[in-house]
Amino acid sequence: MNVLVSKLKEVLFAVLPITVLVLILNFTLTPLDPTLIIRFIIGAILIIIGLAIFLLGVDLGITPIGRSMGKTIAKSNKIWIVVIAGLMLGFFISIAEPDLHILAGQVDLVTGGLISKVAIVIVVSIGIGVLISTGLVRIVYNFPLYKLLIILYLIIFVLALFTSPEFLAISFDASGATTGALTVPFILALALGVSALKKDSKASEKDSFGLVAVASTGAIMSVMIMNIISETDKMTGSLEHAVIDTTSIFGPFIHEILVIAQEIIVALLPILILFLIFQKVSFKMSRGAFRKVLMGLLFTFLGLVLFLVGVNAGFMDVGTTIGHNIASLDNKAYVIIVAFVLGLVTILAEPAVHVLTHQIEDVTSGYVKRKVVMSTLSIGVGLAVLLSIIRILIPELQLWHYLLPGYVIALAMTFFVPKLFVGIAFDSGGVASGPMTATFILAFVQGVAESIEGANVLIDGFGMIALVAMTPIIALQILGLVFKLKSRKEKGGLERNVE
Repeated sequence: MNVLVSKLKEVLFAVLPITVLVLILNFTLTPLDPTLIIRFIIGAILIIIGLAIFLLGVDLGITPIGRSMGKTIAKSNKIWIVVIAGLMLGFFISIAEPDLHILAGQVDLVTGGLISKVAIVIVVSIGIGVLISTGLVRIVYNFPLYKLLIILYLIIFVLALFTSPEFLAISFDASGATTGALTVPFILALALGVSALKKDSKASEKDSFGLVAVASTGAIMSVMIMNIISETDKMTGSLEHAVIDTTSIFGPFIHEILVIAQEIIVALLPILILFLIFQKVSFKMSRGAFRKVLMGLLFTFLGLVLFLVGVNAGFMDVGTTIGHNIASLDNKAYVIIVAFVLGLVTILAEPAVHVLTHQIEDVTSGYVKRKVVMSTLSIGVGLAVLLSIIRILIPELQLWHYLLPGYVIALAMTFFVPKLFVGIAFDSGGVASGPMTATFILAFVQGVAESIEGANVLIDGFGMIALVAMTPIIALQILGLVFKLKSRKEKGGLERNVE
């Protein structure tokens, strides 16, 4: 019970800033319909309760399963088992990710069914499976993470030359969507399980991070290859402007809870089946530990449902309305400032960010404080949302004008940054673009795009998640350089922790 109370406190402080900001905007720049505000407050309460229960579920269920599977795979000492297990786990976990289903549904809608939802989910899941497999082999064989990331991003740059502009945005967005609330805790635990068997604690520490980053490149590459093979140069169709329901308070919540509960059951089923198989064959946990994991999975289910219902039914319409109303004002400085502050505070409520920052603090024995990582991430995401709005306001700016120099800088920094921070930074890029960003911030950006003449809602909306996945990589590597300088000043006493 004490654990749940501490999680509730942590989440309350994370969700409070965004709630207060929206209420301030309601009473100042952009008055909202009372029904929308009531729904927003109900949504905030559901997000706080849901996120606290979800984080408890991850600690009790998802993390022990992932860690035990990682150890079992590594103990086998057979490369073919590592490869096959990585492929299977990656594929099933990716198919389970609710964020991916949201993005795939959008792509289906936008392309008028030309690229079906099922096709996107399967193609991306195959890509994730292949790259998780590659990432696990990297940990086992001690291949440097920064070298692997440079190889993978060079392949992405080459593929990008043959990819249509619309699909460039979708492919980078897919990498953000696949590393969501469900996949990140599992992948982090898997990496921790495999790397924990290393006798060298320094190597084990570094290898605990980076698998999320490697996996997310699989999503980018698979969508690009799909585009090149299918030769779908131009996407047809458009994102129809949704009619915002301002009459019913509870209607959207009732509608969303049934849809989301179904999705999460389908999402958690493969994890449950894999756990039961591994328990029979390999884990052989005690009855108490087994029950604890099952209870954890139940909490994960309940927490995710409450959280996603709160986001989808309470936050999305408010995001669109605020974006549209503020962008309609004569002074465009307001929309730029609000975009930055929204990015700054929304990231605090992302479920996977809490999981990653806790793991960073645990693995580094408290040397890298979660508050410092959270603040750095916050600034990175704030800048990403700000850059997205500038891109809407200046039609000549294209997505690759940001992505190309951004990733070149990020990859160049891997040669100078402490290797532990390379893994943390690239993992955080995937983690930052979770369900809060993919819904609330995306709705805000699309609201702005609808209000600005000449802006393309479709293209501008899709590219935003790609930027949110990129800027934290640079921000956290800068933090790594700061730690490096700090540890040098302390005459190497603590240098081991970051190097």
